[in-house]
Amino acid sequence: MNTAEEVVKKDLGYIVRSLNSEFGKMAGKHVLITGGAGFLGYYLVRSLLNHNEYVPDHDAIRITVYDNYIRGVPDWLDSVRNDDHVILQEHDVTRPLPAHMADYQYIICAASIASPLYYRKYPLETMDANVNGLRHLLDYARRQKEKARPVDGFLFFSTSEIYGDPDKDHIPTPETYRGNVSSIGPRACYDESKRYGETLCVTFARQYGLPVTIARPFNNYGPGLKITDRRVIPDFMRDVLEGNNIIMYSDGNPSRTFCYIADAVIGYFKILAHGRPGEAYNIGVEDPEITMRELAETIVRVGSRQSAYNGRVIREQSTDSDYLVDNPSRRCPMIAKARKEIGYDPSIGLEEGLIRSFLWYKGNQEAIEA
Repeated sequence: MNTAEEVVKKDLGYIVRSLNSEFGKMAGKHVLITGGAGFLGYYLVRSLLNHNEYVPDHDAIRITVYDNYIRGVPDWLDSVRNDDHVILQEHDVTRPLPAHMADYQYIICAASIASPLYYRKYPLETMDANVNGLRHLLDYARRQKEKARPVDGFLFFSTSEIYGDPDKDHIPTPETYRGNVSSIGPRACYDESKRYGETLCVTFARQYGLPVTIARPFNNYGPGLKITDRRVIPDFMRDVLEGNNIIMYSDGNPSRTFCYIADAVIGYFKILAHGRPGEAYNIGVEDPEITMRELAETIVRVGSRQSAYNGRVIREQSTDSDYLVDNPSRRCPMIAKARKEIGYDPSIGLEEGLIRSFLWYKGNQEAIEA
């Protein structure tokens, strides 16, 4: 496994094998993925298409992608445009849904800005996607039930940021923790709109009997996450690939666990297929919880083994005065609920995931701003 293409091929095989039952349940059904041109869509869409290669045509899962394509259609998505089981449609979820929509049996609501730098730059657009865009889709699901063409599964992508900055007694953090979140800070546009989005989901599940479920991702990384995204791992990877020192804009003490995208995508489809309506599930890994400095040092090791990199970790002061405001000191999920209820069992370790990520970034160093 030495190239980006080999990494993706291995990941897709692992995802599809792990979801044999879940994809079998979705056989012949139609899935709508909003925000499908983004990071999560990279493997959500491609894993479904990979599955379709091994089943009869009548069992193939049909996919419609809604995205505003504000950054254009990425090459990987454009390459499947002529697939008989894929429809790509330009649509901004903050606007009313198209007048004539197909009957979708599964809906994945993944349209949102998720990078802190960008959601702080576009706060209103972030809130509109997480609230208005979600509401449009929930209303569609309600109408489908009234027409006796019910949706079988509905997944909303929330975030671990709804927990804010937990105290030490709530690390690892269970789904029952109610959060310690600022409603007026620089990150509130994202955190609070996701919290309100969860309330919408639970209300529609209870009031209308809809199969609405919620995923709370914990620091996903890997192929599909653009090198220009400005989250920590692509930032560090870019430093390594450009032969620069890794620059840290904190004291390096905040700690996180990081979940490789292939494991995370398996968890998301399992929630869609098996999750209890109105319930939220943490999707991440419980260990290792490492500091940002330890993460940087691990990426230095990966870079030196996979290339001729000989840089080091240095600290600088950010010119952004809000860079660390409301930044959680620790982030680590409790995933017992997902293990028990949906059979979620992540298995790709951090160093292995970082090696795969490095190889993918090595082959994907050019990307427009996220």
